[in-house]
Formats: sequence, C-alpha cells, structure tokens
Amino acid sequence: MSTKSQNAKIIFGLKVKQLRVRRDLSFKEFSEKAGVSVSYLNEIEKGKKYPKKEKIEALATGLDVTPEELTSAELTHELAPVGDLLGSNFLNEIPLELFGIDLSKIVDIIANAPAKVGAFITTLVELSRNYALREENFYFGALRSYLELHENYFPELEAEVAAFTKKHKLLQYDRVAINKLSDILQDEYDYTIVENGLADYPDLQSLRAVFVPDSKKLLLNEELTEVQKSFQLGKELGFNYLDLKQRANTSSLLRVNSFDEVLSHFKAGYFSAALLINQDRFQRDTDKFFSEETWNGEAFLSLLLKYRVAPETLFQRFTNIIPHHLGVKNLFFLRFIHTPATGSFRVDKELHLNRRHQPHGNGLNEHYCRRWLSLSLLEDLHKLQTEGKYTGTIVGAQRSRYHGTEDEYFCITLARPAYPSPDKNVSVTIGMLIDDTLREKVRFLDDPAIGFRVVNNTCERCPITDCAERVAPPTVIERREKRRKTDAALREVLGEK
Repeated sequence: MSTKSQNAKIIFGLKVKQLRVRRDLSFKEFSEKAGVSVSYLNEIEKGKKYPKKEKIEALATGLDVTPEELTSAELTHELAPVGDLLGSNFLNEIPLELFGIDLSKIVDIIANAPAKVGAFITTLVELSRNYALREENFYFGALRSYLELHENYFPELEAEVAAFTKKHKLLQYDRVAINKLSDILQDEYDYTIVENGLADYPDLQSLRAVFVPDSKKLLLNEELTEVQKSFQLGKELGFNYLDLKQRANTSSLLRVNSFDEVLSHFKAGYFSAALLINQDRFQRDTDKFFSEETWNGEAFLSLLLKYRVAPETLFQRFTNIIPHHLGVKNLFFLRFIHTPATGSFRVDKELHLNRRHQPHGNGLNEHYCRRWLSLSLLEDLHKLQTEGKYTGTIVGAQRSRYHGTEDEYFCITLARPAYPSPDKNVSVTIGMLIDDTLREKVRFLDDPAIGFRVVNNTCERCPITDCAERVAPPTVIERREKRRKTDAALREVLGEK
C-alpha cells in the first residue's frame, strides 16, 4: 500500500496526464502500451493512486520516459505554479469537505488546463504579495465563507451547549454566574485561574488572556471587565468540553498555524456565547423586543445587563438566532475600531448573511462613510468622553439607504470603550435588510424616532456632492469620470457612436 502524501499523488497524476496528452494517447491506447487498466489510469491521473515500483516502470515505458523522470519532484514550467500551490499547504489546511468540495475535482480542473490555471494561481500569488496578504487572511476569509454558508447557525454546537448546561444545572438563572464557570474549569479540568496573570508582562497587555498548557494556568488581564472574563472562561470550557486540540494559547489569534486552529477558536467562541445567552430564552427576548410599537434603546441595553455579556457576544447571538428563529436572513454584522488620536476607523470583523451587503471591508486605505451609525455613534462616544460625561456603552438605531440603490437597512449599533485598550473605542452593528419579512417581525420599524440617512461605502467612492460629513475627496469617482470623458473623446475622434 502506498504511503505517499496526497500532494505527491496529485503531482504524479498531473505529470502522467501531461505526458500522455503530449503524446496524443487516449486512455485506451496508453492502457494497452503500459499494460494497466483504464480505470486504474483514471485513478492515477485524478491523484487518488500512487502506483508501486513495477507499475511506475510500466507507465514510464508507455510514455517513453525513465521512471526517474516520472517520479522526479522537478516540474515543467506549466506545472510549477501548481507545485507552489500545493507547497503552500492551503489545500491541506483548508477542510474542503466543509464546503462540499472534492479535492479530486480541483485536480481535474488543474489537469485539464494547467497553463491557464497556472497563470491564475500566479496572479493570486502576486496579488497577495502586492497587498501584503498572509496565510491567515485566507484562513479567516474561508471561515467567514463557512459561517455565511451555514447562516452562522450550528445545531450541533447548540446541542453540545444544551448538554453541558443540563449536566451542570446552569438553567436556574437568566445569567450564568462567573464563579460557576470558574469552579467548573478548576474542579473538572484542573485549571488554575490567575486574576492578574499578565501584570509582569507589559508587552502582553493588549491580550485578554493567555493559557499555559504545561501548568494549565489561565492568566487573565487585570483590566478585563466581568463580562469579558466570563466570555474567556466560557471559551476555555468550550475548548475542553468540545475536545478541541488544535488551538492557540492566546485569547486572540496572533499567529495562525492552520485552518483547524481558526475553526477551533470559532467553535470555542460560539460555545461561550451560547452558554452565556441561552437559545430558548434569547428567542423569547427577541420576540418581545421586536413586537414593541416603538424603538426603545434602553430596553435593548437591558439585554446586556440581563445576560451580563459584552456587546459583541450579544450581537453574535443575534446573528445566530435571527436568521434561524425569525427568518430574517439578509443581514450583516460589523465591528469598527476607532482610534481617536489619529481619527482612523477600521473594520475589524464582518459577517454577511445571504449576500454581500454594504458597507464591507473593501476600502482598506479609504475613509468609511461617517453617515453610517457604526461611525457616527463612535464619534458621539468620543465627544462624551472628552467632555467627561460618559464612558460606558451607548446605543443607537438608524435606517440607512445605500446611495443609488433601493437597499435600505435597519441598523442597531452599540459603541463602547475598547477594554483593555484605553486609547480605542469599538462599535458593533447589526444591519437587517428592510423587506417584507423584517416588516412583519419588527413592529417599530416605522417609528419616527429612528433616524434615516442616505449612506455610501467610503468617501473616495461617493458621488454625493452636498455631504457635510465628507472627510476625503471622491478620488475614485473622479478617476472614473476622467476615464469616461477620455473614452467619449476617443470615440468622437474615431467616428464611433
């Protein structure tokens, strides 16, 4: 039985097919020359089989090459980019089966047009270099696609949380007590929790927690709020209860080693959010909130107090429950980081369900539209902070119609200080496309207390001329207009209509 790696099988199959096609041999003709069956040849060329020594010699004879040439790691110019792709480890690390993709199908595509696929791969590599894209960008992008494919709802994880909750009798109260989570970690999984564990490490102050595997110590940042501690403890319970072996030891992923690691951190985070916000109770709460006749920001904020969770955790459960429970499937989630000292706004996390909504993180070096509630509420928070009036979480609602389209969203935003980073603020937004389904579910949608704005993506891409919030000229629009005029003048010179 061959012990060759999957990559070796794929490369060998591609080389066999390339040589066979160059010699203008059909499967049947090659089968007769090499003395092997057509079905076996097909398995080899699809990268499913790696033949034994005697079969390699027979194949080499049929192709008029030496066995050494056939098994050499050296690739032709056409296949070199394919070798680079396989060597990059992407195909090994991304679990294609999650997306319903068979690796053999990818091999077929590569084998049928190696030159074109090679050019495509080379282009992707060059783009990634030019835009400083790293392997983890690909992994996080794949994770977002995976979540969007499943509408960010995973029944198997909900079932695991339900079983854990029942086992530890956690349904007696609306919120899960932090000391209960701590006790389970220490008693059942032999953790030692160090409340001020990062105090001696100034370079680790941006992290919320660090897990030390050898001693099973969980070092917590002293600046964490109680709700942030609860989420970190819930994540550690998720890692252990779900038996997730591939994980980073930091609260956030600083270095990504594999897609499995990214997936494990997602599952642990999902587990924690579902543990802190019970599905059945939250469904009743969302039904009650959306059935009110008027928008009530204080009632929305009360959900944070009821479950004792951070805004991100609350909105994560919204994106889990709303599509599944209410049938509101056209929505997006965004998290912005605001650095008041520089005036910069950065999209830190995003999720789009059912289709790509606006805004999204495509203007990496552009200025996001300040009309979006995500940004304007951050500016409001910073103003309150500078006036010494308020430093907690504030809430707002807005109906936002994307300029030049009929797409209108109902947006709820929460803005808060970015603990433990005192120099930053954070906003999280859930935006729901206003359609018949949303109108049926949200009774207060037409409440005049909810503001309305025409919005765009970034200032550089916005043609709105009378915008008081504009912070940068519409350079992309200006370039397009200049190109349009150039094309029109050229058609006139050439006598074209």
